[in-house]
Amino acid sequence: MSDETKKKGVSKLDAESSSLGDVNGSISAPKDGSFWRKLLAFSGPGALVAVGYMDPGNWVTSVKGGATYQYTLLSVVLISSLIAMMLQYMAGKLGMVKHEDLAQATRARTNKSGGIVLWVISELALMATDIAEVIGGAIALHLLFGWSMIASVLTTALDVLLLLLLMRFGFRKIEAIVVTLILTILIIFSYLVISASPEVAAIFGGYLPQLQAVSTKGIHGADSPLLMSLGIIGATVMPHNLYLHSSISQTRKVNRDDKQELREAVRFMTWDSNIQLSLAFVINSMLLVLGAAMFFGHGDSVGTFSAMYNALGSKSIAGAVASPILSTLFAVALLASGQNSTITGTLTGEVIMNGFLRLQIPMWLQRLITRGFALIPVVFFTLLYGGNEAKLDQLLVYSQVFLSVALPFAMAPLIVFTSSKKIMGEFANSRWMTIVAWIVFTVLTLLNLQLVFEIIGSVL
Repeated sequence: MSDETKKKGVSKLDAESSSLGDVNGSISAPKDGSFWRKLLAFSGPGALVAVGYMDPGNWVTSVKGGATYQYTLLSVVLISSLIAMMLQYMAGKLGMVKHEDLAQATRARTNKSGGIVLWVISELALMATDIAEVIGGAIALHLLFGWSMIASVLTTALDVLLLLLLMRFGFRKIEAIVVTLILTILIIFSYLVISASPEVAAIFGGYLPQLQAVSTKGIHGADSPLLMSLGIIGATVMPHNLYLHSSISQTRKVNRDDKQELREAVRFMTWDSNIQLSLAFVINSMLLVLGAAMFFGHGDSVGTFSAMYNALGSKSIAGAVASPILSTLFAVALLASGQNSTITGTLTGEVIMNGFLRLQIPMWLQRLITRGFALIPVVFFTLLYGGNEAKLDQLLVYSQVFLSVALPFAMAPLIVFTSSKKIMGEFANSRWMTIVAWIVFTVLTLLNLQLVFEIIGSVL
């Protein structure tokens, strides 16, 4: 045990069992200074969380939604983002106040069998999330370099080596890499959207809730607006982000015995989270706007990543602005999104495994195991379908459906814990937030079940 750990009065067992123990409390936050200096110190975890709200799983649904119903579903993107801000605030607050991540908090308050069941559900949800990220990154490599799909899938395994290398230089380096990739995606989509010349007035109008967004009647045989709305919500609010944020919010050194310091830490965590999620909201809006401005009327032609890539280079679909440059930029953004998501997904795997199972195994082995969980099914289906990209895209859609099923199992404990004064003390959710959270939980659960039934019905 280090002298620093002794001074803090933390036992060796506590240090080893803390969430992401190697980086927990590793980043100093100034106690004095300007608002902006403090915000900068706390900025970073929100970026890693925001990655999950703009991962490859969102792309197909958002672009196709715009291509089919123009700007109507922008209101769904807005509502999803507001829900995300509320849930991530709760998750980050739980980690900061209780010094527990959501997995640890859940396991500590359930029996052994219940903890194992929840671990299995969480692990499968993480695998489903990783499947979308691996497929997105692999297809991007295939489109950019012409590699075979199996070679592209296996190449994504190198992300773990990159993460292990970066961890040696401190958690701040990981945050910097993630922010850089997010800005890359933002710049590319800004260029793509500007090239598409969207109707600005129609965009702002799209953010106003419309009854058409929940209509069960599709046009020209396309999926209904309700089904696409459910897809956007299901691909946006994902369970693994709740586990991740409750862990990485603890990377800042905070004296939890000093209530004033703790209140300030929660305040800046909230600023960081909301700023980064606002950026994710902008990018998700751009995805839908791109579909509406450039592909409206060609919804069937942008149903997969490869189809989007080809459509951006086709003048018969994208119009006069179509060019190989746009296609290449799209693939680069897809690769950046995939790389970002695999980094955060691997970290979440460690949080879930340690939190629920309380395993103490080498970090490099934990990360290889969690990455392997995602690679195995993708490699299997890639070999089974002979690298057929359309089939892999279909696998991606099904993975998002499972996330819809798994969400309540992470969301319900989070609301219960953060609404309890016995657990959170003065930091418990206000009554109005608790009521809103349970309403959102009920509506999302019902809508996600509806999505599952719709997709099962379409398959059968």
